[in-house]
Amino acid sequence: MSLIPDEYLWMVIVGFIIAFILSFAIGANDVANSFGTSVGAKVLTLRQACILGSIFELLGALLIGYRVSDTIRKGIIDVDLYNGTESTLMVGNVAALTGSCIWLFVATFLKLPVSTTHSIVGATVGFALVAHGLKGINWMKMAFIVGSWFISPVLSGIISVLVFLSIKFLVLNKEKPLEPGLRLLPIFYGLTAAINLFSVFYKGSSLLHFDKIPLYGVFIITFGSAIIIGLIVRLAFVPWYRKKIQKYIEECKEDETEKGKAIDMETSLDNDDTRRQLIDDENKENLGKNELEVTPSGRKFPMGASIALLNENLMTPPLLTEDILKDLGTPQTKIPSNFSTPESNTSCHSSQPLLCSANSSKDESVTGKAAPGESLDSVNSVEIENDLETARNSVRDKPETVKLFSFLQVLTAVFGSFAHGGNDVSNSIGPLVALWIIGSEGSAGQKAQTPIWILLYGGAGIIIGLWVWGRRVIKTLGEDLAKTTPSSGFCIEVGSALTVLLASNVGIPISTTHCKVGSVVSVGRVRSKQNVDWKLFRNIILAWVGTVPVAGAISALAMYLLMFAI
Repeated sequence: MSLIPDEYLWMVIVGFIIAFILSFAIGANDVANSFGTSVGAKVLTLRQACILGSIFELLGALLIGYRVSDTIRKGIIDVDLYNGTESTLMVGNVAALTGSCIWLFVATFLKLPVSTTHSIVGATVGFALVAHGLKGINWMKMAFIVGSWFISPVLSGIISVLVFLSIKFLVLNKEKPLEPGLRLLPIFYGLTAAINLFSVFYKGSSLLHFDKIPLYGVFIITFGSAIIIGLIVRLAFVPWYRKKIQKYIEECKEDETEKGKAIDMETSLDNDDTRRQLIDDENKENLGKNELEVTPSGRKFPMGASIALLNENLMTPPLLTEDILKDLGTPQTKIPSNFSTPESNTSCHSSQPLLCSANSSKDESVTGKAAPGESLDSVNSVEIENDLETARNSVRDKPETVKLFSFLQVLTAVFGSFAHGGNDVSNSIGPLVALWIIGSEGSAGQKAQTPIWILLYGGAGIIIGLWVWGRRVIKTLGEDLAKTTPSSGFCIEVGSALTVLLASNVGIPISTTHCKVGSVVSVGRVRSKQNVDWKLFRNIILAWVGTVPVAGAISALAMYLLMFAI
């Protein structure tokens, strides 16, 4: 710290503190995007996701994170305007860290999956507007970045859907998908490794001297390693996978057989118990009464005889409609409540089918007619939730594909984590790098490279945030937005991570949140028309829209107060 002049020292110290807190918030809010679908598909436990995230977030930050940090710290604003007023630029970076940090903590507390990239970009624009007005912004670069925010979910969704449709045709639609899936396994692993290796070595880190590798050398390393990995998977792992998956299929068949026997036995017992209980209830209620029930046709029955007739099967099920029960004089309100419940509006849960036929049509509460004291909005909400649950129950993989794509999704989750580390560590350490370099060089131009130890510092904060608070947002993307299975989760991870890695190499700070949400919604919609929770998706969009202005406003306020203070 002796290299930093005394007048800048307090800003650097405060910047380091806030940057670490911001990294913590990014780990809690944004790293959840990398492993949300894996945890939601039950491929990884939360603990396993945190362990893998800790390793590969850090690797991504070190190997490809420096590129985007350059864009964040000197690509959005015109740093030449701060020559001779370097202290103003340093105060601005402190304000940007503050605005982004506060908004991310609020969003994470509310379990809103917002874009950390939006947050830091908005905060940077906020302080620049206070310092130099509209001329302080690189509007062409800003427009490029803003355009990428809208393009990224669409592009990520398209890639994920194309991958899913290919896998559906080649594997999922097959009567026996195991062998086709195993044949493609080496290709999946090889391509995934190739994409990662190319991203690392092409125009790689000058700190690690990867930038000195010629283009042909990058291709040799990339595709040579991919071929070797594919061969290893084919020769060593595929036979092991085959045995493991076949054993899993047998276990699933045994479990289904045992469950079927248990259900049959339980149903038989319930039928006998229900018949006896229903007759006993009616007899107790009418004990000592000699009243007769008279039907509109003039026939007379002892009170409760209609129920007894039903249970002795004297009438056939198709005839037991609501009108006939009314004609029999059966007081329907006396039927025990467990035979017709609000939850049984779409199917009969009673063990007595005869008693449910009157409810075979949907209850008024789910057909748009509100019960007394019940609002129409709540009725429609119940109907939507029921449709959503029904649609999600239909989204499932065969046992062999579950196990096959579980292995692949672990790989792609790591792929996504690596990409996230490269793209989003810059959101926390970009302004911090600017503070350090300006303080050390005394120039707003920031000619020095991003120090690797600052990348490590930001990566450590992200890891701690993931472990402490990461579970809050994982559930939103992994389970609530759309149902995810291992096969669809694999496609979501590949599409979103590939989009992020491509953008990182170009130097565009796109949002990993947008990419992941775009892939989840697109693949979820392709699998089932009603699989996506559109209400939650709407709320996520609103959170996206609000991130830039809110973070920018907080940063602008902090900038104004700090400029007044100094």
